[in-house]
Amino acid sequence: MIGIVSATAAGAAARDRLAAAWPGRVRVYDGPVADAVRAAFAECEQLVCFLATGAVVRIVAPLLAGKETDPGVVCVDEAGRFAVALLGGHGGGANALAREVAGVLGAEPVVTTATDAVDVPGLDTLGLPVEGAVAGVTRALLDGEPVALRAEVAWPLPPLPVAPEGAAAYTIRVTDRLVEPGGREAVLRPPSLVVGVGASRGAPAEEVLGLIGDVLRDAGLAAASVAELATVDAKAGEPGLLAAAERLGVPLVTYPAGELAGVAVPNPSAAPLDAVGTPSVAEAAALRRGGELLVPKRKSVRADGRPAMATCAVVRRPGRGRLAVVGLGPGARDLLTPRAAAELRRASVLVGLDQYVDQIRDLLRPGTRVLESGLGAEEERARTAVEEARRGHAVALIGSGDAGVYAMASPALAEASDDIDVVGVPGVTAALAAGAVLGAPLGHDHVSISLSDLHTPWEVIERRVRAAAEADLVVTFYNPRSRGRDWQLPKALAILAEHRAPATPVGVVRNASRADESARLTTLAALDPATVDMMTVVTVGNTATREIAGRMVTPRGYRWQESAR
Repeated sequence: MIGIVSATAAGAAARDRLAAAWPGRVRVYDGPVADAVRAAFAECEQLVCFLATGAVVRIVAPLLAGKETDPGVVCVDEAGRFAVALLGGHGGGANALAREVAGVLGAEPVVTTATDAVDVPGLDTLGLPVEGAVAGVTRALLDGEPVALRAEVAWPLPPLPVAPEGAAAYTIRVTDRLVEPGGREAVLRPPSLVVGVGASRGAPAEEVLGLIGDVLRDAGLAAASVAELATVDAKAGEPGLLAAAERLGVPLVTYPAGELAGVAVPNPSAAPLDAVGTPSVAEAAALRRGGELLVPKRKSVRADGRPAMATCAVVRRPGRGRLAVVGLGPGARDLLTPRAAAELRRASVLVGLDQYVDQIRDLLRPGTRVLESGLGAEEERARTAVEEARRGHAVALIGSGDAGVYAMASPALAEASDDIDVVGVPGVTAALAAGAVLGAPLGHDHVSISLSDLHTPWEVIERRVRAAAEADLVVTFYNPRSRGRDWQLPKALAILAEHRAPATPVGVVRNASRADESARLTTLAALDPATVDMMTVVTVGNTATREIAGRMVTPRGYRWQESAR
């Protein structure tokens, strides 16, 4: 919940804009300003104060307890020009909140956290427990000193400006092992460990926790890297397991006995088979989603000598790489979506066509590894991106327009299996960008057809063009004409002309949304194919499409066509 406090009419107006933009996220605090700020500070995760920064500092100073618990505070000036992250830039999320507030109000976000100012991810913002010389390593990153990344467990981290390990005085170590950080070392704990647990009815939480603690310590594994406890469905409501998971701060994940019975384990037993229907609970539950069995089943030991009531096993799951397939849009920076920009900044590895990489190189964070290649290597780029993700990296594979439309999503997903996470980021397609320039040519049913026969036989393309012509669909032609392919566009236009009048509007847009954009409106009979190239999108209207005030318009329905007649 975000608390909002204002003192003036201008502040109240801006406050109301936030409240309208974020329904359910905000709580407005009225009354005396100091009392309102104190109440919001105590009750909300974040605050937006339409007040002077000095006033807010004086009010909240006595309330500060620590950056791990204090809410993030953002101040907005009276004129609404700046949204300043005043407190809790990282831990309280004030930096991100300042950007959100600025986006709603049209203000400029101001973040003063050093790592954000130089666009280096803070070690405490990566979503992983971190310990050791965090401040020293962070300062080294900021000062440009060599910092090595030592990843004992592969994990999809954002880009970090790191150096070869031997050349660096400071180290970022990614490990789930129970190690003591060195004096110039920050240790990140990835959630790579799964603890499978079995328990008799009424097993005390203390016995479960004691067993887990002993097992992890004896195996040299860090409790901070435990991602979940796993067990059989029959134990989903077992109080001792629920309490243990809550104390560890991890979820209790359960599986049906039938699923666990099919998992190969080294130590099956008749007792759990009789009790819950599977020969293994702890080992099978830990191994259910794959991984390396680090600690086989072990029983708890009770001081009074009574039978053990808990068992556990530990598995290390490999870090799942992350592949974001990102559409960059038609070329204009303001048509690159915020989500696409965020994925570019998140990726430690970028794969793409060299000319597309050049478009967004300035958005990449320091330390991003760029793998670029020239035209005609789509399958190779797709394979490279998937391979990098399988190594545990956070990868962005870029394409123009929308990555799923004649771009990189299809070959990438054909290569990818379920061992990596895949995220699709939509982009503005060339057809949409050209349509916006022309007017509203796509106002009714429409189809996009590529005239390139490099991957599709011409016979198939021709059949599709003919079907679109007969169905009276608006047609957008991609890849209409190149130096080596100059006859396909005239042939396609001739097929459409069999079903449409010579005066049917045709829009021709070259380099839509870019600095050298050009557009013209012609007709099916007058279009000269020689004026078209691979940077051009050709949109041919249907029988209802009209030119109105110099714009190409296809009505949403056909009644308009009938009335026009």
